[in-house]
Amino acid sequence: MAHSRGEDTGGTPGEHRAGVPRGATGRFPRGATGRSARGQRQGGPLRALLTRHALLPLRLFLGVTFVYAGLDKLTDSAFLSAHGSGSIGETMRSVRDTSAVPWLVDLALKSPVGFGYAIGLGELAVGLGILLGLLGRLAALGGALISLSLWLTVSWTTEPYYYGNDLAYLMAWLPLILAGTPLLSADAWLRHRRRPPQPAPAPQYDSPPGGPQN
Repeated sequence: MAHSRGEDTGGTPGEHRAGVPRGATGRFPRGATGRSARGQRQGGPLRALLTRHALLPLRLFLGVTFVYAGLDKLTDSAFLSAHGSGSIGETMRSVRDTSAVPWLVDLALKSPVGFGYAIGLGELAVGLGILLGLLGRLAALGGALISLSLWLTVSWTTEPYYYGNDLAYLMAWLPLILAGTPLLSADAWLRHRRRPPQPAPAPQYDSPPGGPQN
């Protein structure tokens, strides 16, 4: 039995989509297709929340670890000594000939106690900065430089290389150097305070039917 053009196509040619009901006019309801695919790609608000806070565990770990390491050094009289077992001076002398940067070890040996205080205070400042999110990128850069210096001196000869934790710490700081601390941080609070207030939107009035009247 022959059908008319409208009955045969139900809309425009090539518009057939399996499993999607057509409306009374033969057209597909707006938004009927692609909506589920978009929902799967977006993953909902939970996935967006987890994505925004993806670096928070790394930030907490590095912050707590460096605060602990700094306090541990600053309160250890044996470490803050030029001589003796476990002292910063003995450690620097033991890695002098195997270090990748012997000039840095020589610099530290000019004042081992001062170098020990510098490392301890630096780790404490970096840890507090990254925990509070205050100058987050600068704090992460400081942590990376401390880890780099320790890797090139103390743990340079560790084999295989992945047994040395200083290199792992150096790599862990890089995402925070790139991203900073934009969430749950003093940087975010200060950025919000510096933002100029937005003017209130002008009220909108609906025109009466038929357009404005004089």
